[in-house]
Amino acid sequence: MAALGRAWRALLRPRGARGDAGGRRGVRALRRSPVRVLQPQSPGESPQSPRERSEPPPPPPAVERCAAAPGLWYEKAAPGDRRMGKVVTIAKSKKFRDNHGKILLEGHRLIKDALEAGAVPQTLFFSTVGHLKLLPEAEIKQASLVKVKFEDIKTWSDLVTPQGLLGIFSKPDPAKMSYPAAQLNNSLPLLLICDNIRDPGNLGTILRSAAGAGCEKVLLTKGCVDPWEPKVLRAGMGAHFRVPIIANLDWESVPTNLPDGIQVCVADNNDPDVPARTTSVLRGAGSAPDSPKAPVKSSPKAAPEHEDEEGAAGIPELAAQHYYEDWAQTPVAVVIGGETHGLSPAALRLAASTGGRRLVIPVVPGVDSLNSAIAAGIVLFEGKRQLLWRHKQEDDRQKLPVSG
Repeated sequence: MAALGRAWRALLRPRGARGDAGGRRGVRALRRSPVRVLQPQSPGESPQSPRERSEPPPPPPAVERCAAAPGLWYEKAAPGDRRMGKVVTIAKSKKFRDNHGKILLEGHRLIKDALEAGAVPQTLFFSTVGHLKLLPEAEIKQASLVKVKFEDIKTWSDLVTPQGLLGIFSKPDPAKMSYPAAQLNNSLPLLLICDNIRDPGNLGTILRSAAGAGCEKVLLTKGCVDPWEPKVLRAGMGAHFRVPIIANLDWESVPTNLPDGIQVCVADNNDPDVPARTTSVLRGAGSAPDSPKAPVKSSPKAAPEHEDEEGAAGIPELAAQHYYEDWAQTPVAVVIGGETHGLSPAALRLAASTGGRRLVIPVVPGVDSLNSAIAAGIVLFEGKRQLLWRHKQEDDRQKLPVSG
């Protein structure tokens, strides 16, 4: 009977309470709290929470190198490569161009002109290998060549229809450039000074006219737009690599960049005989005349926007004449003023100190101001005509037989 009672109590006992080891382990497992797995730590390192631990940086994408020609290697930009976006964005910043001396060039012609003139390339981005075959191989070997998708170039390009070629260059030094021989052989003792030219398209067109007229040098005062701004480069059509450009000059340093014995003239199409316009003498080629009168004296009264800086007594009188009359001596410089701010008082003082004149461009009465780029082209090519004519006269005089 005792054995029967023990068996009956054993059947009535709960299953988890039985004396086997497996049952006891199961009960304890149900009572355990979730276990947090910790990463192995070095001795002395304090434990960190998951939020405190940062994920390791992804490995850099592998660089695939290919040969465009024997000895000419380039790399393919891997997906996620952001070098082009960063570099191009920085190169378009004037602050970066001034601080780091880098410029951005786009298109076959501009980049080829830059390479042939001795500009130093740093990085070239292209969409097809065919773009590299159009450039001088010896010059591009010194640059990093990176093949990218055309869509990436289109994203960062300023052009409506990009060519698929961008280049980061060191800012050229005019003293170290090798300008084309044809440009040097046709250079004239004719210089251009740009004063307050702030529109990029106008400045680029003026530089193109200066190169076409055979100017020896172009000087830009501090009031002008940066000549290495992309819009100026595009409008210049390669003129930056055909004529020396010295930028960011104050008027005190302008004479040191001019040859000795030079005469400085200022382009102006304001009629000094009209009383209503006597105060706008400083507007330069941006003011239209009301009559094509003969040479006269300009009014010494300063424009209101310049009176606070210079004072009315600081504006000299300049003799005025039509631009097509004889004025181009050897050497000669022409000052072109911007359409908004016009000529600086310092420009008039420099012209007066060299015996220069105001060159009036007559237009039909009532017509608004001439574009500064158009005025520059008119005066520069007239100066070229006069210089060549004078040079021809001298040659003819030397060829005359000497009477015994």
